[in-house]
Amino acid sequence: MFMLVMSGNMALKLTEIARKTLEEYFKGRNFLPDEYTRSIYNKKQACFVTLTIDGKLRGCIGSLIPQRELWKDVQENAINAAVHDFRFSKLTEKELSKIKIEISVLSLPKKIKSINEKDLLMRVNPGKGYILKKGGFSSTFLPQVWEQIPDKIEFLESLSVKAGLNRNSWKSGELWSYSVIVEKED
Repeated sequence: MFMLVMSGNMALKLTEIARKTLEEYFKGRNFLPDEYTRSIYNKKQACFVTLTIDGKLRGCIGSLIPQRELWKDVQENAINAAVHDFRFSKLTEKELSKIKIEISVLSLPKKIKSINEKDLLMRVNPGKGYILKKGGFSSTFLPQVWEQIPDKIEFLESLSVKAGLNRNSWKSGELWSYSVIVEKED
């Protein structure tokens, strides 16, 4: 399989890595960033890739725990967000010019320890991402979801429902928080 290699003396942005990965994917090729770019993003980090068209979600997939170098995580999640997000049909090559790409690089999640529901609500704050785990179920909301769901209880209830649980499962499940660094295309 043909592989496009970019080279130069400036590191690509994460969004550029994602876009070039998708462009080459639709041509049936792999994209390999230049050695300098790979060296800048060689730390194992988790990220989410969010695709939108006209401000509407078109795909969002990521990883919560660092498993591979950041540049590789961006590439894998970009392709998965484009063609494997079960909520949407596969992105087409025609749509590629319309999408905007956003990369959220995650900190390591920290378990929230609380003594009761009121204490837990005091520890939940907009601006953080959250993971809910209960039984074999889990879900996450990136911090950006606070823009659509600013109420703490509604946010946690929606997180519970996203996991396939009842609305109040956040009260008895494990809650983890993380922060993100976001890079967006203009």
